[in-house]
Amino acid sequence: MAKQRTFSKYAHEAALLLGEQIKLGRKRRKWTEQNLADRAGISRATLQKIENGEMSPAIGIVFEVAAIVGINLFEQDKHPLSKHIEQIRDKIALLPKRIQVEKKVVDDDF
Repeated sequence: MAKQRTFSKYAHEAALLLGEQIKLGRKRRKWTEQNLADRAGISRATLQKIENGEMSPAIGIVFEVAAIVGINLFEQDKHPLSKHIEQIRDKIALLPKRIQVEKKVVDDDF
């Protein structure tokens, strides 16, 4: 039996919020669950999991469904995310490539 992953309350609430936003977007477009599932290439059961805020659907599928119903995930306007990706990559380039844990020096000189 697989060990069940636990998530923080914040993560659960974020998934639930996104699911509710997707449901709202679907209903505003007057689409049925099956209609949106067909558009996204997923099963109706998977869409129901997404709309209920379950954590099991893959993040790529959730983002795709959100995009189909017109949800802006990371910004208020419709500018492409590529600009933000480039800025983050520039910041990452300034940081060390590897994270090294500092070794503690034992002071054994009494």
